Amino acid sequence: MGFRDRLAAFLERPIVTNTILAVILFNAIILGLETSDTVMGATGPILPVLDSLCLLIFVIELLAKLIAYGGRFFRRGWNIFDFVIVGISLVPGGEATSVFRALRILRLLRVISVAPSLRRVVEGLVNALPGMGSVFVLMSLIFYIGAVMATKLFGQAFPEWFGNIGRSGYTLFQVMTLESWSMGIVRPVMAAYPYAWLFFVPFIMVTTFAVVNLLVGLIVNSMQDAHHSEDKEITDTYRDEVLLRLTAIEERLKSDTQTKP
Repeated sequence: MGFRDRLAAFLERPIVTNTILAVILFNAIILGLETSDTVMGATGPILPVLDSLCLLIFVIELLAKLIAYGGRFFRRGWNIFDFVIVGISLVPGGEATSVFRALRILRLLRVISVAPSLRRVVEGLVNALPGMGSVFVLMSLIFYIGAVMATKLFGQAFPEWFGNIGRSGYTLFQVMTLESWSMGIVRPVMAAYPYAWLFFVPFIMVTTFAVVNLLVGLIVNSMQDAHHSEDKEITDTYRDEVLLRLTAIEERLKSDTQTKP
C-alpha cells in the first residue's frame, strides 16, 4: 500500500470524519457569535483567530484529499462541493466586504458532505428534480388558469388582490399556503360574491392537497432510491473485497502446493 492509499484510508476513518464534523459545528457557533457586537467586544481577537484556525483545518483536509485521491478528487460531486465552499472563504478581500463575510456561514453546509444521512437526503432531492419539474409545469398551468379566472371573476371588486394576472397569481399562492386564506381573502370575497367558495375550495383541494403531496411523494421515493443505491454500493464493495481476499488465499495455497517437494 502506497502513501496515497494510506492517506486516503486515514482520511476515511470515522475518527477523522467525526473530527471534521465537530470542527464544522464549532465553526458555525463561532460565526454566529461574531454577529454579536457584545460578544466581539468581550472576546477581542479570539473569535477571528479561532475562525481562521477552523478555515486552516478545512484547507489542510482538502489538500490532503487532493494528494490522496489525485484526479479522482474531482470525480466525486461532494468533493467539488467542499472545494467550492472552502474556496469562497479564501477569495481575496473576502473579509473586506459584508457579502463575503456572510458567505462564510456556507461552511456549515459541509455537514451535508460529512454526514451520510444528510447526503442521502440531498441526493434524493436532486434525483427528484426531473419528476418535480413535471409537477411544477402542471402547477404552473393550474395557477395560470386560476389566475385568469380569478381576475375575470373578482378583479373588478377586489383590484388589490385580483386586479391583474400577477396579483391574482400571488393571491392564489397565498391561498395555496393556507396563510389567512379564509378570513383574510375568501370570506371578504364571499361577502361580494357568495358563491366564490365554488372557485377557492376546489383550487385549494387541487394545489394544496394533491399537487403538493405529489411533490412530497416524489421526494420520499427518490430518497428511498438513493438509500437503496448506497446500500447496493456498500454491498458491492464488500463483495469485491471478499473476492480479492479469496483470490489472494487461493493463489497463496497454489504457491504453497507448488513449492512442496
